[in-house]
Amino acid sequence: MVTPSRFQVRTHQSLYGLVYRLLDACIILVIAWVAGRSTWQLPTGSLLVTSAATLLAYGIASEISALYRSWRSSRLIHEIWCVLISWVYTASAVMGLGMLTHYNVRYTHESKLIWLFATPLGLACARIGFRLFLRMLRKRGFNTQRFAICGINQLGLQLARNIEQTPELGLKLVGFFDDRPENRTELAAGESLPAAGDLHQLMDMARRGLVDVIYITFPMRAEKRIRDYLELLSDSTASVYIVPDFFVFQMLHARWNQINGLPVVSVFETPISGIDGILKRGFDLVVATLLLVLLAVPMAILGLLVKGSSSGPVFFRQKRYGLSGEEIQVWKFRSMDCCDNGPSVRQATADDGRITPIGRFMRKTSLDELPQLFNVITGSMSLVGPRPHATAHNEHYRPLIHGYMLRHKVKPGITGLAQINGWRGETENIEKMQGRIECDHRYIRDWSLWMDIKILCKTARVVLRQENAY
Repeated sequence: MVTPSRFQVRTHQSLYGLVYRLLDACIILVIAWVAGRSTWQLPTGSLLVTSAATLLAYGIASEISALYRSWRSSRLIHEIWCVLISWVYTASAVMGLGMLTHYNVRYTHESKLIWLFATPLGLACARIGFRLFLRMLRKRGFNTQRFAICGINQLGLQLARNIEQTPELGLKLVGFFDDRPENRTELAAGESLPAAGDLHQLMDMARRGLVDVIYITFPMRAEKRIRDYLELLSDSTASVYIVPDFFVFQMLHARWNQINGLPVVSVFETPISGIDGILKRGFDLVVATLLLVLLAVPMAILGLLVKGSSSGPVFFRQKRYGLSGEEIQVWKFRSMDCCDNGPSVRQATADDGRITPIGRFMRKTSLDELPQLFNVITGSMSLVGPRPHATAHNEHYRPLIHGYMLRHKVKPGITGLAQINGWRGETENIEKMQGRIECDHRYIRDWSLWMDIKILCKTARVVLRQENAY
């Protein structure tokens, strides 16, 4: 056992918060001065008042958004978003106060625009530059922390691999610690990990300041063992994290939340909410509106060709499942002699006799999907997302494919990840439908606006190749 006399308190307070505060303050002051110089004969006193107000508002906003917390293990994009959100609060407060006091009338529109857009750009660039600097230092062994893993199992092994593949985190492995004999560890047959010791040896190292971060990777069912470890590790200054083995579930965009202080983690959740939902909806509206304007004449010509080539309506509306499994009406140019929309819908095949001549051309080029831009405008669909299936197909496949209905955690799309990866056209066997669903799940897990843009660009290439389209 370790005697109390060997206990050492190690402070981990970092200077990075102070450095970032000084760096942000300098950027705000410099850009405010540059913007102010764009206004002819602006009094120095006015420039000082504006700069002071901006610094005060940004300081308050950054504390509210926790901008100056440690971002060591977070993605850069999350840090940049926090910077931008802090600036939105700051700019709104400063400009609102300026309008109320008529103080901003002293500035030209050019000055205001420079201040409004150049400041967040400068703040974001500073964060990127400082991150690159820290990454360079950590890859060379500077500014590192030592970490240990409690639990010799697959989760601990995966955690060690992930950290090893991310050298910019600056984390150096001390070893794996576990009280269990080797035959009780949860590794695959023939797989082994060198154990650095047991819990008491880990405690000795933590108390002497030889370990900075400890990750506990025991399975959730080992509650008592986790409690025992936490009780002993509380007598050290090491940072302790529990890594839950949630990977055993099919998680879709996991997110931590709180219910009156009680932490909860989502297992099946949509990634498109809050600011992300606003961005995606705005992108859909702008792009869909532009496409409708550009394609208005070609769509009118296609409508006339459909009407003249066969009897029946120009448009075909089919019941399909949308967001959260709600029933929607999906618009298409009619490409067949029939309009199946009941409990039994037969999929189109390569030599389907129901397809009209103009319909075959539209299906090959996916032009029959263009009316779904109206679905995007009205909000029942998105430009990118899992393709909506006929309700009859949904009811057929949902009991056959595990997690099938999880694809409805986001709005259906005109195109999607499955379509650009070859899962387009008829699904004559369950394996093809499973391929689609796996792509849909991956889209939900990894969604970003940039991902939508890439899928749209790749869709154009897929359509030109006309693969699996009939």
